Amino acid sequence: MASQSAATATTEYVEVDGDKIAYRSVGAGSPMLLLNRMRGTIDTWDPLFLDQLAETNRVITVDYPGIGYSAGTLPSSMSGAATFAISFASAINVQRFAVLGWSWGGLVSQTLLLEHPQQVSHAILVGTNPPGKDRIPLQQVFLERAFKPINDLADEEVLFFEPKSDVSLKAARASRDRIYARPGVASRIPSTMEEIKAYIEAAEVFFNDDADQRKKLTETRTPILIVCGDNDTSTAGQNWFPLVGKMRNAQLIVYPETGHGPQHQYPELTAKYVATFLRHAVS
Repeated sequence: MASQSAATATTEYVEVDGDKIAYRSVGAGSPMLLLNRMRGTIDTWDPLFLDQLAETNRVITVDYPGIGYSAGTLPSSMSGAATFAISFASAINVQRFAVLGWSWGGLVSQTLLLEHPQQVSHAILVGTNPPGKDRIPLQQVFLERAFKPINDLADEEVLFFEPKSDVSLKAARASRDRIYARPGVASRIPSTMEEIKAYIEAAEVFFNDDADQRKKLTETRTPILIVCGDNDTSTAGQNWFPLVGKMRNAQLIVYPETGHGPQHQYPELTAKYVATFLRHAVS
């Protein structure tokens, strides 16, 4: 599998708790598990980003139960999704790994590193927010496009990039072209309100934070890298600012003129930051 590129990687399957779960693996080295955004599938990661990560690590992408190529039902809570991630890793004989979570996957990743600290060596949180009440809420301009059955380039420019920036718009088109070079991408994206509702309900519990995960996040020694854009209309990067001086082993990167998909606007740069972080950050 190490010789495969992300654009042509074979879809593999493994049984997890009775469900047939789809995943792909590229690169070699220490394993890194990528947990996806709401409505994301193993097809919707930018393959250039994955290939850059795979220069230093084994990069594993997976579809949650009931999403994309996987059978089953999406877990109804972040704890359930985190438990799924542990069970999946065990099923492919990975016992300890770095986790990279984007957006909704970032919420799962935070839960994972807090509830299963022995399995998570490092956490990279991309375009996501901490638990609890945030100062800057999700914006209406994001909601207007996020739930369309299929998003075109114009939608993605608003959802994941910064439409006021020529640099960001150029990156949006290039990233979409790379993603959609694989046939059938749109056909696997969750599109019904029933599917989307499951994501929303799990996220609401996370942000209500009855278990006080926000406080626990400031106490963990697991190395954390936070990567965000300065114009994220979904999970504003500025919501991390109150925690910056409280988290014990976290680093924060904010890209200018960037939206909800910083790793797709800057795939090579983000991968280099991640590689450096994994090499040097220790608990």
